[in-house]
Amino acid sequence: MSRRITIVGCLVAFLFALAAAQSSWIQFFHAPALAQNKVNNITNFAGLKFPRGQILASDGSVVAYSNALGGNRYQRVYPYGNLYSGVVGFVSSQYGEWGLEAQYNHYLIAHPQPPQSLSQVLAPTSAADNLNLTLVPALQKIAQTSLAGRDGAVVALNPATGAVLAMYSNPTFNPADFTSTRTQTQIDAWVAANKPNVHGFPPLGLVATQQTLPPGSTFKVLVTAGAVVDRPDLLSKSYPVQRQTALPGTTHLLHNAGYELCGGTVSEMLPASCDQGYALLGLDLGAQVMSRVTGSFGFNQVPPLDLPGVVPSYFPPASFFDNNLAALAISSIGQQEDRATVLQNALVAAAIANGGVEMTPHLMSTITAQDGTVVARYAPTAWLRPLTRLQALEFLPMMRGVVTHGTAVGVRFRPEDDVAAKTGTAEVANNAQNNDDWMIAFAPATNPVIAIAVMLPFQISNSSGASEAGPVVKCMIEGAIALSKGLPATGTYNTCPS
Repeated sequence: MSRRITIVGCLVAFLFALAAAQSSWIQFFHAPALAQNKVNNITNFAGLKFPRGQILASDGSVVAYSNALGGNRYQRVYPYGNLYSGVVGFVSSQYGEWGLEAQYNHYLIAHPQPPQSLSQVLAPTSAADNLNLTLVPALQKIAQTSLAGRDGAVVALNPATGAVLAMYSNPTFNPADFTSTRTQTQIDAWVAANKPNVHGFPPLGLVATQQTLPPGSTFKVLVTAGAVVDRPDLLSKSYPVQRQTALPGTTHLLHNAGYELCGGTVSEMLPASCDQGYALLGLDLGAQVMSRVTGSFGFNQVPPLDLPGVVPSYFPPASFFDNNLAALAISSIGQQEDRATVLQNALVAAAIANGGVEMTPHLMSTITAQDGTVVARYAPTAWLRPLTRLQALEFLPMMRGVVTHGTAVGVRFRPEDDVAAKTGTAEVANNAQNNDDWMIAFAPATNPVIAIAVMLPFQISNSSGASEAGPVVKCMIEGAIALSKGLPATGTYNTCPS
């Protein structure tokens, strides 16, 4: 009998110990994960019981703040609507935090402050910090206006620091719907914002950082980098001047869209964006070099931007091209399996503009306390170093040539802006024969204040990177240079509509 009592007693003690362990796990060790879970509405509602810190653009304009509703409840307000929503995100009682609201949530929510006096030691205070961004409102507005409602994205960087000057994407969403006091309005907004549009882009899937598309001829900059770094002997090689070239192992003939004659050296082929010549150059470089050089610029890696959901760009492993040289030739002109985000292409332009150093992209400038004290300050850091300074300088005459006598000549950049660029037009291969139109650029070429990538997908069949992305790039560059001179971003200097 006593043996049975002992067994039951041990079993009861074990169950108590198990319950205590489970309670400790939930309350202490697993609590942070539960608190961050977006389906935890208790946490979501709690986050609206206190005012959050403000989010401010680079000029101090407030792009997000908390408005008191009464009864210790607050509602997040976004006074600029969808101008910043793709990046800033929202705070919802149903769906939690999104975008930068999520990235910097631990600063933006009320949290214990360091004591400044004995009374604060005895009675600790809590407050939220403010998030100050690198985004320049004037450039953000130019990006929005220039896209004119079309699907696509604009990413502009300060090449010397990695600061994101503008990041705008279509489709986008109205953050006010996610902060509505009506639950059904939030639910409807969530359903609509997660529904892909006709091009397959959901409004909550930021095109600039979460969508990858064939980069077209902008990829030729990377192929050129392969020659500059690994095979400088190929820079002086003269490729046949011809209208088309046969892809190895196939009967397919590769040619430019207009069947124009092109060829020559790399410095002659890049401004003309010679498909047949670059296909041959890619074959000469080989899959190993192509794989190395794309990786050196950040392909197949997640760019370390301080924003949730950033995806990597893609270039196939060298083994993909084993016994498939035709695929390597087509990849050399930015098609086949190649995929790039607009962010990644902006980083490529910025690396060349910055003497071969690819800086870490960032949206946070500083975190400040309510009294203005700087809590955290971003320190510019290098992410990758794909080129030496001398190697980067080799790109300047070629990319300037794209503007002065190459595929971007029709954009009519101002000569004094000294723009270096590369266009890209990738075939979608759908029934409508649409194009994904690209341009990357930086300016002024010898002292850049902006590096930029623009992409407009699913354009009409006779469109090009120059005709569609070019005007957007032009407006952004003129705005950035005007600001660098202390002038308004839109006005007499900028020929674009405000």
